[in-house]
Amino acid sequence: MPIIQLVKKAQNGDHKAYIELFQTYEPEIYRMAYLYVKNKNDALDVVQEVAYRSYKNLGTLENPQYFKTWLIKITITSALNVLKQKKRMIPMKPEYEPFIGSQEDINIPLSLSLQQLLDALNEEEKSVILLKFYYDYTFNEIAKVLQIPLGTAKSVLYRALQKLRKQTKEAGDL
Repeated sequence: MPIIQLVKKAQNGDHKAYIELFQTYEPEIYRMAYLYVKNKNDALDVVQEVAYRSYKNLGTLENPQYFKTWLIKITITSALNVLKQKKRMIPMKPEYEPFIGSQEDINIPLSLSLQQLLDALNEEEKSVILLKFYYDYTFNEIAKVLQIPLGTAKSVLYRALQKLRKQTKEAGDL
């Protein structure tokens, strides 16, 4: 069944349609969340939050064809909220780590280097880069998701790319 019809059915109270819709995009939501929060548990929390928020606010979605864009926007907002919340937390003492366990590590060196590159960007730049190159969004779609003017989306992308080029050039000089 086409996505637009599923969205309309879900908006009319069809719970099975909503579940089918959400499950269609759940892997993408998880990947986007993981790129922001950088660990499995927090990413799963973000996915759960997105499921709750999207279900609760499905009636506010005016254009069913933008369902995926709407979900991604909720995902970014939820992930940024988790990051803000974590900044307020007091870090655990290293000597307690053997008893509790450490955060999961990604064992792929390339992923770590890409993650380090993304970490050098501010949140707006990171969002634009991910939406443009990871999700293949157009500048218009990026502007809508992030609620910024089209020109700002373009300038943020070019500024972020310039930072990434500079950072990779510096890394190559080492």
